[in-house]
Amino acid sequence: MDFLWVDMMGKPVWMWLFFIAIVLFLLVLDLGVLHKKSKEIGMAESFAFSAFYIALGVLFGGWIWWQSGQQAGLEYLTGFVIEKSLAMDNIFVIAMIFSYFAIPRAYQHRVLLYGILGVIILRGIMIAAGAAIVESYHWVLYFFAAFLVFTGVKMLLSADKEYDVASNPVLKFVRRHLPVTEKLEGDHFVVRKADEQTGKMKTYITPLLLALIMVEFVDLVFAVDSIPAIFAITTDPYIVYTSNIFAILGLRALYFALSALIHRFAYLKYALSVVLIFIGSKIFIADMLGLAKIPPMISLTITLGILAAGIIGSLWATRKEDEKKAISE
Repeated sequence: MDFLWVDMMGKPVWMWLFFIAIVLFLLVLDLGVLHKKSKEIGMAESFAFSAFYIALGVLFGGWIWWQSGQQAGLEYLTGFVIEKSLAMDNIFVIAMIFSYFAIPRAYQHRVLLYGILGVIILRGIMIAAGAAIVESYHWVLYFFAAFLVFTGVKMLLSADKEYDVASNPVLKFVRRHLPVTEKLEGDHFVVRKADEQTGKMKTYITPLLLALIMVEFVDLVFAVDSIPAIFAITTDPYIVYTSNIFAILGLRALYFALSALIHRFAYLKYALSVVLIFIGSKIFIADMLGLAKIPPMISLTITLGILAAGIIGSLWATRKEDEKKAISE
């Protein structure tokens, strides 16, 4: 059993296997037991699962704290909070995608779950590549930091604009090169049916698969922001990957819990913009102060403060919207 203690990207193999075992158990439980069939997920169930995934992510952070020390634990929790917050912004875009393709709530779970499977693989590749680059070229961290500041400012200036699904180049490419059914075919991603002109059997992709492709593409775009953000906090691949994946695992539950309340988070994008600017600029601030890095506790506290201000401000500003909606209905 000596191989369990072999170093793998800064951590013994058994720590990676422990994490992978937890993720596989959660996926099997979700896909194979709890949601084997497509069904609409209610608000109460969504909030319960979302709370479960958040609690599990925080508990894993406590385990890292116990196993690797306070700094590692705080770095994980900061990364988890940032990734979870950016996932909320991701929810806004996913909701627009489902609305554009008219995907019923009963089928949205299937898209999100397969989307998460793709995310786990994709982010693993991106983080491994990022860790290797940072280890060889430490100056890349400054590039990441500058990119985060740029992204934060860009997000701040365009926070009131909606995502235009129809103009997405990936969607246009797929529709131009692959046959797509005009309507949904149940919960199928691909179907075989007769061509209307020739009568021959032909393979078609459905709008459900288009929605999945778009969800994966959107996550790729968001990963370009979130991965540099966590690398600006720590360069430990284990903390970067585990904090990312634990935050993403709860995305499905978080989506169903918050999709109906999106209109209440009016200022969340502004808060996320400020968080990205802060995370990016703190590397330069630390250099100016002669510090190796801003202490993790300060980073976590400021991040939570910014997000809390954005969420509380949003809920307060939109507190009467549900009342107006109920009256109009």
